Formats: sequence, C-alpha cells, structure tokens
Amino acid sequence: MDFTQRTRQALSRRTRRTLEPGPVPAAVLLPLFMRNNEHHLLFTKRTPHLQHHSGEISFPGGALNPEEEPEQGALRETWEELGILPADVDVLGQLDDVYSVYHYLVTPVVGVIPPEYPYAANPDEIERIIEVPLRHLLDPAVMSTEMRTWNDQTFMVRHYDFNGDDIWGMTAAILAQFLEIVISDNLV
Repeated sequence: MDFTQRTRQALSRRTRRTLEPGPVPAAVLLPLFMRNNEHHLLFTKRTPHLQHHSGEISFPGGALNPEEEPEQGALRETWEELGILPADVDVLGQLDDVYSVYHYLVTPVVGVIPPEYPYAANPDEIERIIEVPLRHLLDPAVMSTEMRTWNDQTFMVRHYDFNGDDIWGMTAAILAQFLEIVISDNLV
C-alpha cells in the first residue's frame, strides 16, 4: 500500500476533533506531492500587504463562503491562490479544527496534487511558493518552541525552519498534528 492510501486510512481511522462554531469558518489545504521520489508539502509565503498573516508562511486557504463545506472552501481557496484545480486534488481527509488568534475556526484538509504541477500563484496574495520535503520536517532539529502572549493569553508556539523560512503559529500547529499522524502510523 502506498503513502497516499496509508495516509487516507490513517485519517479515516481517527476521531477528528471539531470545535464549537462562533469564529469565522475557514479551511486550509495541506497539499502533498512527489518530487525527486520524495514526499513534499506545499506552503505559501503571503504578500506583506494582506490584513491577516501578512508575510507569513502558510497553507493555502481562507474564509468559507456561506453554505460552503470546509473541503470545498479549501479547494476553492487553493485554486484562487495557486491555480490548482479542485479536480486535480485527491482529498485524503481532515485534521482537527483549530482556532486562529484572528477569530477564525480553521478546518485543515489533506490532499495530494500531481507532481510538477503548473502553479499560477496569485500575486495579490502569494509572494512565493515553498516546497518542503516531508523528511526535512520530520527532523527534530528543525523544530523549536517558544512561549508567546496574545490578548493576555500565553501560548506555546512551534517553529519549523526551512532554509531560513519560519513556519510557525497556527500553520506549525496544523503541521505538527499531521507529522504526528505520519510518525505514529509509520507512513514514511
């Protein structure tokens, strides 16, 4: 059984934690793909002029439209930001909901995209695309933590370094959960 099938099974076996509605519903896509016989995750660096998460490394995604399901929203946002057609994404499952400090309720969706995809990054939202080998992210030496305070609440924040790019905050929390599933289920 290949990585895609094993990941789909691992996600379907677990009980996904959902959070109470209230914040603005949103979704992100964790785009997996093969490059040089190695699994990668795709991240984006957001442009510096955006209202939320400007200049940060993130997964493609955003707020859901009314009546839109998380999977639909994640695929639509990925198409709008990167030009990846929803039909070209093999959705494997979802991770636990996460609250954003900007009052979003984010549902992470895991999917596979074809290798060597001809991205069309939206320059209004995306400064650049970052492709990170999964093996790199599984190296404990690239992860660190710190305590941060926001609105009088203190949080433990993860950071993953990739060639000087800092993957942190909510994106790192989502990434950590995905990596935990990858490690605990021996997917790689």
